[in-house]
Amino acid sequence: MGRSMRNSLKWLLPSLLIPLTQAFYIPGWSIKSYKENEHIPLFVNKVYSDNTQLQYAYYDLPFVCPPTGKSHGPGLFSGQSISLNLGEVLRGDRIITSDIELTMGQDKECSALCDQVITRKDLRRARELVREGYVVEWIVDNLPGATSFVTVDKSRKYYAAGFKLGFTDYSSSTGKPHYFLNNHHTTVIRYRNAPGRDGERGGKVVVGFEVYSKSVGSNVKRENGCPADLHDSDDRFELYMAPNKTTEFQSQYAYSSYHPDPIEEGDDEDTMTIPYSYSVYFREDDSIEWNRRWDMYFVNSEDGSRIHWLAIVNSLIICSLLTGIVLMILAKTIRSDIKGYRESSMEDGKLRVKRRGNRPPRSEKMNFGLLEKEDEMGKGKEIEVSSDDEALEDVTGWKLLHADVFRKPEYGYLLAPLVGSGMQLLFMAFGLILLSAIGILNPSFRGGFISSGFGLFVFAGVFSGYFSARIYKTFDGKDFGKNALVTACLIPGLLFGLIFILNLFVWAQASSTAIPFGTLIAMVLLWLCIQVPLVYVGSWYGFVRTGAWEHPTKTASIARQIPTQPWYAKGAQAICVAGLVPFAVIFIELLFVFQSLWQDKSGYYYVFGFLAAVSGILAVTIAEVTVVSVYAQLCAENHRWWWQSFLVGGGSAAWVFLYCVWYYVANLHIAGFVSSMLFFAYSFMACCVYGLLTGTIGFLAAYAFVRRIYG
Repeated sequence: MGRSMRNSLKWLLPSLLIPLTQAFYIPGWSIKSYKENEHIPLFVNKVYSDNTQLQYAYYDLPFVCPPTGKSHGPGLFSGQSISLNLGEVLRGDRIITSDIELTMGQDKECSALCDQVITRKDLRRARELVREGYVVEWIVDNLPGATSFVTVDKSRKYYAAGFKLGFTDYSSSTGKPHYFLNNHHTTVIRYRNAPGRDGERGGKVVVGFEVYSKSVGSNVKRENGCPADLHDSDDRFELYMAPNKTTEFQSQYAYSSYHPDPIEEGDDEDTMTIPYSYSVYFREDDSIEWNRRWDMYFVNSEDGSRIHWLAIVNSLIICSLLTGIVLMILAKTIRSDIKGYRESSMEDGKLRVKRRGNRPPRSEKMNFGLLEKEDEMGKGKEIEVSSDDEALEDVTGWKLLHADVFRKPEYGYLLAPLVGSGMQLLFMAFGLILLSAIGILNPSFRGGFISSGFGLFVFAGVFSGYFSARIYKTFDGKDFGKNALVTACLIPGLLFGLIFILNLFVWAQASSTAIPFGTLIAMVLLWLCIQVPLVYVGSWYGFVRTGAWEHPTKTASIARQIPTQPWYAKGAQAICVAGLVPFAVIFIELLFVFQSLWQDKSGYYYVFGFLAAVSGILAVTIAEVTVVSVYAQLCAENHRWWWQSFLVGGGSAAWVFLYCVWYYVANLHIAGFVSSMLFFAYSFMACCVYGLLTGTIGFLAAYAFVRRIYG
């Protein structure tokens, strides 16, 4: 455990002080060049599949060649683990130096790697991974080994990260599947002269890393461990071990539809040998610039740019319609109401009401606090109130709630921490999208997105505490320390608890997706030792130094009775209907995000410019939807808008989760209970985070709107 703690703490400081040089290319400084005949390390990472959420470290597989510990240069040995940042650990990376030898400029027709002896149990494991379509990830010069493809029009070549562990072939006669393992790997290293003076001195830079895998049978004639005729060999290595028992299964299972697979029969100690070999080719390629070498991984995604533009146009249309509605409310309805109220109730800046008969004075009821600017047009003239106080009787809807609209809500001590956490997430999301859109966070910075997000979330605790404390004091809260503790622990604690429970299931699967125990401890230390104090500091400043927001109207001691609301204005219905509009803004872009996360893990989502545009439109849309919803609620004389604004703003999270369920059923082929559980658990957590963020936007927009119309 001590060693695990030390390894986890290695990234603790670097992950917080993220070096800029790892985030993007700095020509002439961050480029790694190689001299002729210089050794180039090849690292193995993990295997993953689009059909499951479980990843495995490459060297944890029992049927691959284990590292020998051979030296590959000064301070570099095969089997040596590479230091990882927090993001790499959380995404399941386990990068280790391999035994494959790469020397700049030197081709190898074929080299034997090892003859791996496996048992029948190991064979079952190999068949299972091949059946589920696992893909292998190797790394050279920070580039993932890729499979090369050509676009449909055959005009461009592009890469898909990783290469197949094996493949499945079905018998034409029986229809039974046969599983084959790719045990020979041809690596192609594309290079060019290094830019600047380094290139003049003979330096080379790697601009491409391709891997072509092949299955070569064990019966193929070999010389020094390599197939004698590699290119013309059609014999493939099938993952099959003949049964060694003479039991008559046909008679034993004569009246049953079940017939055991032959691989199930035999001693687990039975063995077979898998011969591994590899080839290396270096090819000079001046068509690819070093700082553009990652573009090959994005060529295929560029074809979807038209759909991204369609998503933006769709979002702009919806946002424009809502903007028109909000402007109509502000420019016509409210202004006309306030103007009418002024003309009927103000003279020389003072309220005068004429009473009929023995009616009691109405001056107290007229102190609405609406736009207390002086009406100069009415100076010097006495404005007559119509008979039977007609003007006063016309004051209906939202104007009647002046003494109740700022009444503190029920469970305000819970709403304040939620809004504070939402501000924390809003700051984190803004920082991530900004850094990604300008290119600082990109696929070359492996794990940088997660590391930066975690760091931004921790340091944004000061904003969380500040906004939570101010809202808490606005709701007449007294103990800011208690509020700070709830703010610092509520959302992070729930998320961490859920992640820990999920981690237990993943640990049981021996997957590299499981977060190491030392890493969990380090995350807890970051939370308790950095974020919690920052939340407290922000809370102190917001509660003591800044104080509560002053409301433009006074609140009556007795709450006004709320009339019966129409069915569509009630809580759940209003939230669902209002949440559908923001979802319509983002659902097209969500398709690309989901495809990258769940369905095409060999690709990279790197269109953060589009995502930033859609996110900005989404924020405006949520604010406008919440304003319209709250205005309609106030017109129905319902003053309980605090929670409603937060829930309406986050209402689209429910639609996003339903979209996740539909995507799982319609598009994914995830196998296994644990993988399905991980999908729904991760989707639920993401939707909760999204709901907090959007709910906070809605709450703040509604609060500003209400202050404006009553101010």
